Amino acid sequence: MQQKGIFAIGGSSRQAYISEEEFPSFIQQVIFSMTSSDKTTQTRLMSSDFTEIEPTASAPFELFALWMADAEQSELNDPNAMSVATVDGQGVPNVRTLLLKGFDERGFVFYTNLQSNKGLELLANPFAALCFHWKTLRRQVRVRGPIEQVSDAEADSYYQSRSEGSRIGAWASQQSRPLESRADLERAVDEYTKRFAGKDIPRPPHWSGFRVKPTEIEFWHDRPYRLHDRIVFKRSDFKSKSWDKQRFNP
Repeated sequence: MQQKGIFAIGGSSRQAYISEEEFPSFIQQVIFSMTSSDKTTQTRLMSSDFTEIEPTASAPFELFALWMADAEQSELNDPNAMSVATVDGQGVPNVRTLLLKGFDERGFVFYTNLQSNKGLELLANPFAALCFHWKTLRRQVRVRGPIEQVSDAEADSYYQSRSEGSRIGAWASQQSRPLESRADLERAVDEYTKRFAGKDIPRPPHWSGFRVKPTEIEFWHDRPYRLHDRIVFKRSDFKSKSWDKQRFNP
């Protein structure tokens, strides 16, 4: 598959796992050569590949959009899934998987309960790291930078786009707090369902979104023998329109 001359990926490979007892070593070498050759084809880069992209103000966001579009075609579930890392008051990191809900040149947006562990950690230490891993494409993107809370208008707009059940759930779940039983959660859902029956369901005051304003975006692609490509875009400040691009050792 080829996307706008940026990147080419060949067909998938099937690898067999064979013990030494089953086949002599020279047969294993032949099999390894075949699978390695196929992998080389699968991850071959064209001359106009992503490593050659110029570090314009919009370049990393345009490249991310291309890779996300590819992931939407190849990933079975949630191509917008990402790991989100924060740090607690003792400097201990936390990481969890969330869904990206929007991105542009301002940054990458996700939504959460502000009283959850991640919400409290982000409010206390307004920095985050993201990681997207698309296994079918053998690609990864890492993002780091400060965060800001999205506007009420943005949060309201996204909240109203959610299903009724998800809007009720935002009221019913006291996220990250102890829960005695599943039945307690279901009772809370029933209570809020009755409270808002036939009415608009407003966004809870403790529920909003965060935008990660990147100062660093790394694009990683698998290559044979773990000699991967890593291209990093960096800028000194999230307000800057100027990016520095650097290749890193795998």
